[in-house]
Amino acid sequence: MTSELPTEDSRAFAGVPDAFQRLWTPHRQAYISGQDKPKDSTQKECPFCAAPDKSDEDGLIVHRGRECFVLMNLYPYNAGHLLICPYEHVSLYSDISAEVRAEFGELTAKAMRVLNKVASPHGFNLGMNQGAVAGAGIAAHLHQHVVPRWSGDANFFPIVAQVKAVPQLLGEERELIAKAWEE
Repeated sequence: MTSELPTEDSRAFAGVPDAFQRLWTPHRQAYISGQDKPKDSTQKECPFCAAPDKSDEDGLIVHRGRECFVLMNLYPYNAGHLLICPYEHVSLYSDISAEVRAEFGELTAKAMRVLNKVASPHGFNLGMNQGAVAGAGIAAHLHQHVVPRWSGDANFFPIVAQVKAVPQLLGEERELIAKAWEE
């Protein structure tokens, strides 16, 4: 039994037809609508505070350090998109201790080395959005994005359809990355 994504021929729409098919991705609506996003900035509502209390598989955790942990992004920009988070519920990089900052940086470098090993990206985007106005989806808990990039990975989907094609399931990616992390 094969499952095909639903598409519609734009010629059936009212108005001037265009050459595009529509790729419907209703599963993305959970992210767009903010489903399961904390309603406030308390630790009780924070998904990054909840993740370490779950199993590695359920929390999408790749590595647990002393001060910080590494997990898969539930809504990845690209396959292998990782997040580095301190255990401490703090929103700004300037508010973490020197010890946390050191491990945060080391885990970022290790994440890049591991992703190079398992996915051979051509480059990386590293970034922290500090505050909701700066684009942080979960502004109350500091996290850094480590996004592997490949030549041509920014194809027409994000531009035309606001869709990102991610070719591997999160659980499979987490398994590969977690295994390579320990090697």
